[in-house]
Amino acid sequence: MGSLKKRRKAKINKHKRRKKRRMHRHKKRTWQT
Repeated sequence: MGSLKKRRKAKINKHKRRKKRRMHRHKKRTWQT
Protein backbone atom coordinates (compact mmCIF):
# COMPACT_ATOMS: atom_id res chain seq x y z
CA MET A 1 0.00 0.00 0.00
CA GLY A 2 2.86 2.38 0.82
CA SER A 3 4.47 2.00 -2.61
CA LEU A 4 1.11 2.66 -4.25
CA LYS A 5 0.85 5.99 -2.46
CA LYS A 6 4.35 6.91 -3.62
CA ARG A 7 3.44 6.02 -7.19
CA ARG A 8 0.39 8.28 -6.99
CA LYS A 9 2.55 11.19 -5.83
CA ALA A 10 4.95 10.67 -8.73
CA LYS A 11 2.03 10.67 -11.16
CA ILE A 12 0.79 13.99 -9.80
CA ASN A 13 4.30 15.44 -10.04
CA LYS A 14 4.56 14.36 -13.66
CA HIS A 15 1.26 16.03 -14.44
CA LYS A 16 2.30 19.24 -12.70
CA ARG A 17 5.58 19.32 -14.65
CA ARG A 18 3.68 18.86 -17.91
CA LYS A 19 1.41 21.79 -17.09
CA LYS A 20 4.42 24.00 -16.33
CA ARG A 21 6.07 23.07 -19.63
CA ARG A 22 2.88 23.91 -21.51
CA MET A 23 2.70 27.28 -19.79
CA HIS A 24 6.28 28.08 -20.78
CA ARG A 25 5.54 27.15 -24.37
CA HIS A 26 2.56 29.46 -24.39
CA LYS A 27 4.66 32.27 -22.96
CA LYS A 28 7.30 31.82 -25.64
CA ARG A 29 4.64 31.85 -28.35
CA THR A 30 3.09 35.07 -27.06
CA TRP A 31 6.52 36.65 -26.87
CA GLN A 32 7.28 35.74 -30.47
CA THR A 33 4.03 37.20 -31.85
